[in-house]
Amino acid sequence: MTEQKIRFDDGAAYERMMGTWSRLVGEAFLDWLAPSSGLRWIDVGCGNGAFTELLVDRCAPAGVVGLDSAEGQLAFARTRPASRVAEFRHGDAMALPFAAGQFDAAVMALVIFFVPDPAKGAAEMARVVRPGGTVAAYAWDMAGGGSPIEVFQTELRALGHKVLRVPNADASRLEAMRKLWSDAGLEAVETHAIEVRRTFANFEECWTFTNEGSAVGQTTSNMAPGDIEALKARMRARLPADAAGRITYDARANAVRGRVPK
Repeated sequence: MTEQKIRFDDGAAYERMMGTWSRLVGEAFLDWLAPSSGLRWIDVGCGNGAFTELLVDRCAPAGVVGLDSAEGQLAFARTRPASRVAEFRHGDAMALPFAAGQFDAAVMALVIFFVPDPAKGAAEMARVVRPGGTVAAYAWDMAGGGSPIEVFQTELRALGHKVLRVPNADASRLEAMRKLWSDAGLEAVETHAIEVRRTFANFEECWTFTNEGSAVGQTTSNMAPGDIEALKARMRARLPADAAGRITYDARANAVRGRVPK
C-alpha cells in the first residue's frame, strides 16, 4: 500500500489553517533576505498567494509571477489584493515555462519539500534568474520537527495513528538546502534558521486551526470520537495554557539564498 502524502489543494482551507503561520515566517524571511525594490520576481509554488502578497506589500516589485500546480490554490490567490500586481499561473516547479534570465529574483516559500525532484526545482529557479540575481527559499524544518503541526502529529503517532508526510522532508534540512543551491551553480550561498511563535486565544482555537485543512485534520476526520478526545487530552497536557487560557508555541523554518553567477 502506498503511503499517503500531504497535499494542499483548497486555498481557502489552507489560509484558515496556515495563513497566520505563513505570514509570521514570511516576514522573518524577508527581514533576512532584505531585497531591494523594483525587482521582477517569480514565486515558485505560490500556493494560495500568501507569500506573493508579502512581496507585493513589502518589496515594491516591478512585477511578480506566482506559479503553482494546484488550481484550487491559484483560484484563491487570484482573489487577493496582490493580484493587482501579481500574475498567477499554472505550472510545474521542475519545468518553469519561462526563458532563461527573465527574472531578478526567484523564491520558493514553504515548498521545497513538496517538489518531487528538489534539485531540478533549484536548477530551474537558477535558470530563469538573470546573472547576479537572487535565488532563495525557506521551508518548515520538517525533518527536524519544526513544522507548526508537528506537536499534533507527535501525539497522533503516540496513539498509534499514521500521519501524512511531505514527499521530501530531508530537503528542508539546512545542510540539504545549502547543497541543493551549491549544486545548482549558485554563488555566495547562505543559510539561516528562523523561529516564529504564535499565540492562540484558547485551546479550542488552537485545535480548530490544526483541523482546518491540515494533514492532522485529514487524519482526525477518520478517527473515532473516543480517539479524538484522547488526542485532545494529550494535546492539552502538551500545550498548557497560561493564566489567561492562551496557548503559545513555536515553529522553526530553514532558509537559503544564493546568487546567479555573472
